[in-house]
Amino acid sequence: MAARSAMAAAIVVAAIFYGAYAPDRVEKIAPQAGALAHRLHDWAFGAPKPDVAVAQAPRGPQPIVVSVATVKRADFPITLQGLGQAQAYASVTVRARVDGQILKIGFTEGQDVKAGDLIAEIDPRPFTAALDAAKARKEQDEANLGNAKLDQARYASLAKQSYATQQQLDTQNALVNQLVATIAADDAAIEGAQTQLDYATIRAPISGRAGLRLVDEGNMVSAAQQTGVVTLAQLEPIAAIFTAPETQIGAINAALAAGAPAITVKNGDGKTLATGKLIVVDNQVDPSTATVRLKAEFANADHALWPGLALSTSLTIGVDRNALIVPAVAIQHGQKGLYVYVVDAADHAQLRNVEVAEQTIDAVVVTKGVKEGERVVTTGLFLMQPGAPVQVDATLGGS
Repeated sequence: MAARSAMAAAIVVAAIFYGAYAPDRVEKIAPQAGALAHRLHDWAFGAPKPDVAVAQAPRGPQPIVVSVATVKRADFPITLQGLGQAQAYASVTVRARVDGQILKIGFTEGQDVKAGDLIAEIDPRPFTAALDAAKARKEQDEANLGNAKLDQARYASLAKQSYATQQQLDTQNALVNQLVATIAADDAAIEGAQTQLDYATIRAPISGRAGLRLVDEGNMVSAAQQTGVVTLAQLEPIAAIFTAPETQIGAINAALAAGAPAITVKNGDGKTLATGKLIVVDNQVDPSTATVRLKAEFANADHALWPGLALSTSLTIGVDRNALIVPAVAIQHGQKGLYVYVVDAADHAQLRNVEVAEQTIDAVVVTKGVKEGERVVTTGLFLMQPGAPVQVDATLGGS
């Protein structure tokens, strides 16, 4: 009897829980118990909220947040981009021109020296002795010449009186001329000895920055030695060597004939280092690369350029007057060519195929496809589709 009561109680509890979880099914099976089942459901789980989503009207696509830039007219510089390298305007390896021992080094590594400054001093004593010997030989020959001239005068007087033969006079005349020539050779020897003595003092041939010292005091140097004392590099001004395509030689020469074209150089990080001028175009094209070498000059007062520094160059060879200009980031590449997205008055994006002429890293000259004053999309392009609604956000940039 107790077992039957327990089973009946379990069935009642199960029915209560089933009714709480599934009141709609209870109502279908036992309509009289449906209301009780719904009350149990609301007591256990709370009353259901109205489905507001069903009541809402369907929404369209969300606008794409973009930034835009206005198509403008302006003078656009026509530039040639290239790669180059800075090099000293003049570079000299200072070498010894005589043999001897270095007694003194007259510069400090990394020092700015001027033309004529002392670089090194070689032991001058052998050259001083050679100069003194040359001067002594000249004095000896001058004394002999003086005596020969006296004899010449005597023979001339005796020949007039027939006390000396004409042959004796001619011989004496030849001796005088010989001694005159010997003295001229002595003068040359003295000048040569003086030059050798001057070479014992090594001076800077140009103004520039001294590099690392290549020889120390006390070492022997030779005129035949290839290793110098130091290398001097002229940094103010400084030069840059770069290349341009052979197809642009005509335009470059025309710009050079009209005046030195301006050139801007940047380092590998894109930082502008200096602005200078083109000074020469090489006299031949490199057939292996179809390029021509160019040389530019920079004042370099701040020493921003250094010999050997790799550079990216931008040479201005002309100006496109009153051109339509858009930012380079607005230009996209597609299967049908280049295109941009233009934002119309209703803030919808319209795809426009365009044609371009000159371009730089930052801007492009458009010859067909857009008009002055139109707005082109510069950011948010990866989400863009023709006819898509857009929302212009001025905080993202653009102009």
